[in-house]
Amino acid sequence: MSTKIDFRKVDRELYAPPADEWVQVEVPPLWFLAIDGHGDPNVAPAYAEALGALYAASYAVKFASKARYDRDYVVGPLEGLWWTDVDAPFADVPKSDWSWTVLIRQPDWMGVDEVTALLQETAAKKKLPLVATLRHELVDEGLSLQILHHGPYADEAPTLRRLHSEVIPERGLRERGLHHEIYLSDARRTAPEKLRTVLRQPVEPR
Repeated sequence: MSTKIDFRKVDRELYAPPADEWVQVEVPPLWFLAIDGHGDPNVAPAYAEALGALYAASYAVKFASKARYDRDYVVGPLEGLWWTDVDAPFADVPKSDWSWTVLIRQPDWMGVDEVTALLQETAAKKKLPLVATLRHELVDEGLSLQILHHGPYADEAPTLRRLHSEVIPERGLRERGLHHEIYLSDARRTAPEKLRTVLRQPVEPR
C-alpha cells in the first residue's frame, strides 16, 4: 500500500509561516484546479457553488490517482486569490466589490488531458455542470512574502496594511500578482477566533 502524501508536510515552508512577522519564500510552480467569481463570499451564491464544484472535482482526481497510480494524498486546503478594480487598498474595499479565484492544489503526476477528462466525467456523474468549467492550471508565484493570521478573516486588515505600507517598501520590493490566502482551518467547523490562514503576496525587487 502506498503512503498517503500530505502536501502541507512535503512543502511545509509554504503552509507554516510564523505569525509574528512577514517572511520571504520561493513558491515553485504548482498545479491547481481553479474557478473565478465576484462578490461577497459570505453571501454570494456563486461562491458556495464554486466551492462545491471545486471539492467534487478534487476528490475525483484524488480517487483516480489512487486507482490508476496507487498514489494517494490528502486533498489540499482551500486557497483563494483576491483582487478589486476599485482604486483603494484591498482591505478597505467592500466585499461586494471583490473578485476572486478559488483553488485547490493538485498532484503534479496527473496530466492536463487526464484531469480534463475527469472533470467532464464528474460533471455528468454528479450533475454539477460547473465542474466542467474548472481550470487545471499551473500557478507560478515565485518570490513571495507570507505570514500566518490567527482569528477572523475580518481582522486581517491591519496586517495587510502594514505589509503594503511598511514591509514591502522597507525591503525594496513591489507587489507582483494577487493577494493569496490559504485556509488551513475549515470555517464551517472552526470558531472564528481559532481560524488559521496563510496570507501571501507575490513580490519582486523594485
